Amino acid sequence: MRSEDGGKPDAAVVRDALGVGVAVGLSGFAFGVTSAGSGLTVLQTCALSLLVFTGASQFALVGALAGGGNPFTAAAGAFFLGVRNAFYGLRLSQLLALPRAVRPFAAQWVIDETTAVALAQPTRRSVRIGFTVTGLSLYVLWNLTTLLGALGAEAIGDTDAWGLDAAGPAVFLALLAPMIKTAKERVVAGLAVVLGLGLLPVLPAGVPVLVAALAAPAVLWADGRRRARVKAADGRGAAEEER
Repeated sequence: MRSEDGGKPDAAVVRDALGVGVAVGLSGFAFGVTSAGSGLTVLQTCALSLLVFTGASQFALVGALAGGGNPFTAAAGAFFLGVRNAFYGLRLSQLLALPRAVRPFAAQWVIDETTAVALAQPTRRSVRIGFTVTGLSLYVLWNLTTLLGALGAEAIGDTDAWGLDAAGPAVFLALLAPMIKTAKERVVAGLAVVLGLGLLPVLPAGVPVLVAALAAPAVLWADGRRRARVKAADGRGAAEEER
């Protein structure tokens, strides 16, 4: 059925949203395995998915803890990764225009995937449908597969022996890679990798990822300086032509 305002058919929005929710939700299994393999209990692992519910921050937290990092440093790294969701919320609040009483509950679902699906919709009705279906399907499936992954990790014992310690980073990279599209984003990603890996042997676990976060402002600063120089050069060239 086509929406009443002439936008995208509701069935198409639901189909796309479910596709994203199911595809990403299944990766909760990898988080459950990684978290349990890092020493967290099943209850702690499930609490992270229920309350935090942002995959990148969850993987960063358990990864830092697995490497022997300080809990406060690990939490700081997860926090900085999650800050982007606040900026998503600023945009989505305008598009969704939800009643005030509903907003605190909707905020729990403001993540990369729900934002991407919502922003791709042409009308407010389809934005709301896309956001809701993606959020609900992903939240339910992510938490279910987190539980299964944590229970599975406890059942098989040493996850390192099975090579499952690499599951978390692999899923994180798989989620991140499609987002890196422009040359500037590739430079930021490359610099972050160099900083993170280069400082890994000399800094405590969890700290390199915080330093790697400086790649984004550093590249933006350098790009701003380059643009300023180009603008100044163009201005001098125009002035010389006038003379």
